[in-house]
Amino acid sequence: MDRLAQYESLLLKWQKSINLVSAGTLPELWRRHMLDSAQLAGLAPEGALRWVDLGSGGGFPGLVIAILLAERPGFEMHLVESDQRKCIFMREVARVTGAPATIYNMRIEAFADKGVTFDVVSARALAPLDRLLGWAAPLFGPETIGLFLKGKGVEDELTLARKSWIFEADLHPSQSDPVGSVLKLRGLHGTDREDAGG
Repeated sequence: MDRLAQYESLLLKWQKSINLVSAGTLPELWRRHMLDSAQLAGLAPEGALRWVDLGSGGGFPGLVIAILLAERPGFEMHLVESDQRKCIFMREVARVTGAPATIYNMRIEAFADKGVTFDVVSARALAPLDRLLGWAAPLFGPETIGLFLKGKGVEDELTLARKSWIFEADLHPSQSDPVGSVLKLRGLHGTDREDAGG
């Protein structure tokens, strides 16, 4: 909790000059951002050590998870964000809190070209599922789990995504958003049309 409180104070300080989160959500920062992010940690397999968070923005959910799982031996969080100022902010949070996080200031497509796979791929409010899976697919190995925070339109997103992608999915009610859910996804691969990765 101390580390998350440090994160909060840094965010409130930096928010004055960089739009890290929507200003209207600041009064409910703990529920809307901290809890919303933290719930993913409990849905990941215990053996998940290599985690990548896409489009991390102000560090949600990736930095919260890195702080929560910092004591897990061998755990490493990789955060991918194209906005340089947000990357500088996240590096400062990681430094102050000691979170085991590496921040990449680059586009997701360029990061995915590295050909590295992860135990968990996460994203929050980044893109519709069909497009998100196109970015995430190169990062998936046979055992990779996707954890994606979604709003009330998730059923429609799933229907559209299944036209291009094959996967198994479970929906978990969000602990922080009455109309939100966490999409837990595994076994991702493209249909014949999408096998090139998007």
